[in-house]
Amino acid sequence: MICVSIARKRHRFVLAEHKHLGEAGVKLVEIRLDYLQTRMDIRRLMANRPTPIIATIRRECDGGLYKGAENARLMLLRSVIAEGVDYIDLEDGVAGSIPRYGSTKRIVSYHNFSETPENLDEIFERMAKQDPDVIKIATKANTPEDNLRMLELVEKKKDVLPLVGFCMGDMGIPSRILCPAYGSPFTFACVDEQSVVAPGQIPYQTLRDLYRVERIGRDVKVYGVIADPVGHSLSPLIHNSAFAHKGMDDRVYLPFRVPKDHLNAFLEKAPSALNLRGLSVTIPHKEAVIPKLDEQDTSVRVIGACNTMLWEEGKCLGTNTDYQAAMNAFAEVLNADIPQHIDWVEPNDDPETGASKTSPLSGRTAILLGAGGVGRALGMGLARRGASLIYTDIDLPRAEKLAAQIAEEGFSVKAIPWEQRHFTNATLVVNCTPIGMFPKVNDTPFDGSFLRPNMVLFDAVYNPENTLFVKQGREHGCAVVTGLSMFAGQAALQFKRFTNTEPPVELMKDVVKKATQPAAW
Repeated sequence: MICVSIARKRHRFVLAEHKHLGEAGVKLVEIRLDYLQTRMDIRRLMANRPTPIIATIRRECDGGLYKGAENARLMLLRSVIAEGVDYIDLEDGVAGSIPRYGSTKRIVSYHNFSETPENLDEIFERMAKQDPDVIKIATKANTPEDNLRMLELVEKKKDVLPLVGFCMGDMGIPSRILCPAYGSPFTFACVDEQSVVAPGQIPYQTLRDLYRVERIGRDVKVYGVIADPVGHSLSPLIHNSAFAHKGMDDRVYLPFRVPKDHLNAFLEKAPSALNLRGLSVTIPHKEAVIPKLDEQDTSVRVIGACNTMLWEEGKCLGTNTDYQAAMNAFAEVLNADIPQHIDWVEPNDDPETGASKTSPLSGRTAILLGAGGVGRALGMGLARRGASLIYTDIDLPRAEKLAAQIAEEGFSVKAIPWEQRHFTNATLVVNCTPIGMFPKVNDTPFDGSFLRPNMVLFDAVYNPENTLFVKQGREHGCAVVTGLSMFAGQAALQFKRFTNTEPPVELMKDVVKKATQPAAW
């Protein structure tokens, strides 16, 4: 179950929002009485209520807005209980001074906005002595492992007393989503993104429809993305939408913020603790996860980066779907009946030997703008299909280093200064930088006046899909491969590996388009 927090300044707004939530199917709400700026009228708020109510008057020291004297707050709490509210939230240490009365159920709560203490069991046992019907423990996650400890506590105590246990902050989001599956009677949500009342709180509709919190159980297969930061990632949106479309309510995909220094600990503990089946891997972990793999395929060995991890039959497997998705996107555009047509069929790597089957780009030159991880992946793919490479980057030594590494593999490659990027014989221009990404949509990595009709442009930026680089390319008659094709493509390949079923590719593309369209213009 999902409990939605209502935090409004005036009674009429609380009543209107409560009515709306009841009509939307919400079964429980928390009314934050400490947010009211007029004299509290609990009878008015309880009359004809569409759902049961948790009444909360939170002190500032516990993350609330109540600024009055503590004795006055305790009197307010007693008066709310006397009116017969469904649930009352009483803080740890306060609950013992307010006796049980009537039919009101008692939620004894503990909030820690600085850490997740090591002694969670002791805190639970102390709170269990304060006559609770439900215990709530909310702490700040400072490490990914804090989520695991909290969920372990919830599962361990579920047959002792109902425990709503989760971690706060962006690092604590997985525990907010999973705690009902581990035994919590409910988790908390906000009404929308503008109504967050606690760090890391998730909107109700997102919890209900995207993460399907009320449908997943303890046997849920967990997938996710590991990154730092992770809040910007569209992967949870695209994968959960695909799970929902396919009716896979036994699977959920979560955002895991994993700092570099916690990667090893997370990968050691999370697979068993969370029934973790697969991960998307992005910055800054694509190279660091490789030593953790039991097996890696050709794409990882060739590129030296892994963007997908899977746990199958006790082994951790690694692949790189960025690489294949980019090559698929190139082939899809260039195989069409266009002036820049190239006979190009993917996949082009022999699954047994890893060798390239054909060289569709033989005799062509590609200039890669940017020498980071994306530049390496795309460069290796193009070189293995016969292209000569030119790397350029604002940081020339970086480009020179990557060019030298790829040259060691036997490919034709060189590096040039960024200022010389317009003056080459390249017919493939590949943007591997974030230039042109929202909000700087008027920037481009390549001056449009140097574009020629025989060129093929690839832009790794997918927000917006139609960057200035892409639009100018089309205006000059160039063939264009957009970043959305690569992003949705790599996610689709991951989905296929995660589920062993065909991905809903068009749906995944539409989800990304809708998510990025408002940001585009």
